[in-house]
Amino acid sequence: MADRLHNKIALITGAGTGIGRAIALAMLREGARVSLVGRRKLLLEAVANQIGNPCIVIEADISRRPDVDRAIEQTVSHFGKITTLVNNAGVLHVGTAEQITEEQWDETFDINVRGLWQLSKAALPHLRKTGGGSIINVASVLGINGARNRAAYAASKGAVVLLTKCMAIDHGHENIRVNAICPGFVETPLTAEVLRQAPDPQSARSARTAVHPIGRLGQPEDVAGLAVHLASDESAWTTGAVLAVDGGYLAV
Repeated sequence: MADRLHNKIALITGAGTGIGRAIALAMLREGARVSLVGRRKLLLEAVANQIGNPCIVIEADISRRPDVDRAIEQTVSHFGKITTLVNNAGVLHVGTAEQITEEQWDETFDINVRGLWQLSKAALPHLRKTGGGSIINVASVLGINGARNRAAYAASKGAVVLLTKCMAIDHGHENIRVNAICPGFVETPLTAEVLRQAPDPQSARSARTAVHPIGRLGQPEDVAGLAVHLASDESAWTTGAVLAVDGGYLAV
């Protein structure tokens, strides 16, 4: 058992699958205690059962303020404090500005932006009480560069990038660090569905791979290592950073 995150209490959203699951498992292995938060309880429980470290499961929809408050309150009640917030939950609807429906636009911003903001707002007083902490926002390379058929998703992730910078400026004097991770195309259930909907999924996969100079698509574990670093004291002077984990996608 490693101890890079000894005495850290992390609340991780979207913890049942993909990047959130990988971050949760990595933080647990490094000695953190973790609140696994998401909408699908069975998936969260599967993560909790995979490793024996202390964790709790909280079924919650972060687009709903009562669920946000309950997730924070249960975490603090169970562990006594919170030191780390990982805002990972997100949705992706494919389409241009003309094609995206109002319902899809609203859901994208309710979860990707509003939910992230609400959780951060609710966590800040508790981070302040502990003398500081780390907020890690999972954005996307599409929050930096645009892409076809990603009007709502890219706009929401762009909002996350700038909210990250603003929060870092506002709360740096409180030793509350706020950073954003911007993954490239990582193989998760979310991106698997995007490929499945393509007219030719295999060609779509090959095209995605080709734009990453490292020659492969990302894995959730590729992102988890950076999240551990940002949660640890190793990154004590890192805030307001927007860090790509993208196999070189943005370098092209």
